Amino acid sequence: MAVKQTAGRDALGEFAPKFAQLNDDVLFGEVWSREDKLSLRDRSLVTVVSLMAQGLVDSSFQFHLMSAKKNGITRAEIAEILTHAAFYAGWPKAWAAFRMAKEVWTEEISEPDAKSAHAASMLFPIGQPNEAFAQYFIGRSYLAPVSAEQAGIFNVTFEPGCRNNWHIHHAKSGGGQILICVGGRGYYQEWGKKAQELVPGDVVNIPAGVKHWHGAAPDSWFSHLAVEVPAEEGFNEWLEPVDDVAYTSASH
Repeated sequence: MAVKQTAGRDALGEFAPKFAQLNDDVLFGEVWSREDKLSLRDRSLVTVVSLMAQGLVDSSFQFHLMSAKKNGITRAEIAEILTHAAFYAGWPKAWAAFRMAKEVWTEEISEPDAKSAHAASMLFPIGQPNEAFAQYFIGRSYLAPVSAEQAGIFNVTFEPGCRNNWHIHHAKSGGGQILICVGGRGYYQEWGKKAQELVPGDVVNIPAGVKHWHGAAPDSWFSHLAVEVPAEEGFNEWLEPVDDVAYTSASH
């Protein structure tokens, strides 16, 4: 999936149109988009270290720190990256880089606190680790039964970055699933279509026979109620995992 960038044209489109075009279309549209060669996360890591080594801790460096966070580099990882680079690029440069990195990752809180804050934001409990279906998830998920009468309703919670495999709800008649988003931010994607972002209040109707996946955003816990639509001869078919390349594309 191509990385979309307009910073060059926004800042220099009239003054230096060729430079702007090379920045937006070649550097980002081609080089940054070669995810089959190097992931966005790894490209962010290389870029941050390269800029730090030159002492370029300006607005460009801040942009790339923000991109690194968006591409999955955590607060603990950026601290280790800059510490390691300091021995090769220079201690004063690391001090300058850390000052800016602290601003970018300042709101990040510990996992237990984030989980507690997410639980407090919902009416429904997070529940227990979803061990029975763990083999079909990348990352940790939690399950809380809400109702077993008339239709099965479960609150499913995903830690940041967690998603389930591609899967299909089969049925001779009826069937499918309804997702009602109740907390955090996540994604839903049907096979062959673009992923859609989900926030509390969003509802997704999934007919039987549709290949799809759903899960949390990289930087947010996410919960939805999963409503099992009554079905005749209904069953789930679990398929391949949503790999990092497909997941990163979905979240951009």
